[in-house]
Amino acid sequence: MTDDMMKEVKQFLKYGIILLLSVVSVLFGTMIKYIFHPNPKLVLNKYTVYGLLALWFISMVGLLVSMVLKRVPVLNKFPILGWVSIFSIAFCLPGMPFSSLIIKSINSVDLLAITTPILTYAGISVVNRMSELKQTSWKILIVAVAVFIGTYIGSATIAQIGLTIIGK
Repeated sequence: MTDDMMKEVKQFLKYGIILLLSVVSVLFGTMIKYIFHPNPKLVLNKYTVYGLLALWFISMVGLLVSMVLKRVPVLNKFPILGWVSIFSIAFCLPGMPFSSLIIKSINSVDLLAITTPILTYAGISVVNRMSELKQTSWKILIVAVAVFIGTYIGSATIAQIGLTIIGK
């Protein structure tokens, strides 16, 4: 193996460990939520673990394909998230082996427990770029506030239209 290949293998393993730690934190968050706020819709069982493992596996397949295809000129700019999305869809298509088990398992995973690590990583990413953020003009604050307000008003409008249509 060349040095470049060893670096890629180490990077792949590092990402795998990071994703596995994320899966463990999602499982931990789900367990805490289940203990303190039992909900008949949220059942912590073997399918929750299978769902988390399926998410980890699909993410690793997407990561591996992305790393392998970095050498292909046309596909080297395609993002990892794109590959993970493609494989997620492919593994859940009707007729694929184990698709019903994968879908049932992923449905057992609590969405809010997944968002906690994602928001944590986003916060860490912002903090790591704080010096760049400080160099931006104060005008970015006005843009951010306008985007937040516009998103809120747009979401509220769509929700109101939906509620009006169903008669509530």
